[in-house]
Amino acid sequence: MLKINKTQVVIKRNLSDYNEEYFSVVTIGTFDGVHVGHKKIIKRLIESARANDLKATILTFFPHPRMVLQQDADLKLINTLDEKIAILEKTGLDVLVIHPFTKSFSRLSASEYVQEALVKNLNAKKVIIGYDHRFGRNRTATIKDLQVYGETYGFEVEEISAEEINEVSVSSTKIRKALAEGDIKTANEFLGYEFMLNGVITKGKGLGRQIDFPTANLYIEEKYKLIPKDGVYVVKSILDDREVFGMMNIGYNPTVNGVKKSIEIHFFDFDEDLYGKKIQIDMLTRLRNEQRFDSIDMLQQQLKKDKLNALAFINAQ
Repeated sequence: MLKINKTQVVIKRNLSDYNEEYFSVVTIGTFDGVHVGHKKIIKRLIESARANDLKATILTFFPHPRMVLQQDADLKLINTLDEKIAILEKTGLDVLVIHPFTKSFSRLSASEYVQEALVKNLNAKKVIIGYDHRFGRNRTATIKDLQVYGETYGFEVEEISAEEINEVSVSSTKIRKALAEGDIKTANEFLGYEFMLNGVITKGKGLGRQIDFPTANLYIEEKYKLIPKDGVYVVKSILDDREVFGMMNIGYNPTVNGVKKSIEIHFFDFDEDLYGKKIQIDMLTRLRNEQRFDSIDMLQQQLKKDKLNALAFINAQ
């Protein structure tokens, strides 16, 4: 077994790419949100790896299994794949394997899955997994079956208790519910970081500049990305290597009879050209619902109030 060299996370895009001559401790899951519950499991994974001179390895999948097996077009994820990778890279993990989830992969028998994924490709010496974990074709095999396979192939199985699993499940549910309600504060508490939107700035109608509130329109390519409830939010971003705050509207711009949902950000003290640039927006809190005003002038007056409220929130941090 090779000595672990603590360097940056090694990312593999397929199980077959993981063919190194070292052994690993593995945990498996979708890890959407990489929230505080997930991070407890990842911390446990890393501690076990360090104690046993193994590689801390996560096996995750993309697309999400529900998108493939149930063709669930309505499924919205807390993170895009790139966001999830970026968050996981900061955890201290050694190896991240993102295996393409396909119908053929889902049809592997439990025995084939263990031999191909855990033994042959991941060189697992230990698997840390939930008490209710199921795997193999039709998800018929249980953790008890995994323990039997472990005895056969020489890997230990460490069970994550029902209490810990429930904590992960509840926090995921609360994050989705909070975002659907626009409750960014609660979502951020359970995530352990600020909920983010990543996209490319595109040209809008230019109305904002006409009323002294120029906006950058954010286009998000990944249609599966969860977008919070319509409304006005306080946000921040890193632009030209500096932290810039602003306010963002998610919605249909009803005052000007908008018919297409948009995400528009007005940055404070920043007026550089951002068109075509990819940026990340971190969401801090929600100010109000989106409203229809009787005139552009009334909209402008409300935006001035929103800015004052946003600045008051920022200054209070």
